[in-house]
Amino acid sequence: MPKGPSLNPKDKRLAMAVEDHPLDYARFEGVIPEGEYGGGTVMVWDIGTYELEPGERFEDAMRRGRIVFTLHGKKVKGGWTLVRTSGRKWLLMKRRDRAASETLDITTAKPRSVLTRRLLAGIARDEGGDVARAATGDPPRA
Repeated sequence: MPKGPSLNPKDKRLAMAVEDHPLDYARFEGVIPEGEYGGGTVMVWDIGTYELEPGERFEDAMRRGRIVFTLHGKKVKGGWTLVRTSGRKWLLMKRRDRAASETLDITTAKPRSVLTRRLLAGIARDEGGDVARAATGDPPRA
């Protein structure tokens, strides 16, 4: 998600499908060299669990191109919907619930890693990455 999630149910955020990653990567923070798949600074911005809408099977939801789920993260919570628009492109939308907010920008309000409390630029600095890029435009990766 280039812009990160929005808690505002009116917003639709682009989310690109990527290949499945090994679970070992779930807690990786550091720098992937430019030119390699996923190259850039990597942050664990949020962590938690999810559950699908009751009675839903993930395979069926994927095939239909509409996945309804609830997140139980440290930063992002509540109901969400992913809708496929074409190919690998999806739209992520917050459902209206107690965790929704039309005013709070969660990525600005909580920019730090849930694992190390570092900012993206700090991870780049500590791990030998491009600090300027991380500070201005290298999007957080969860």
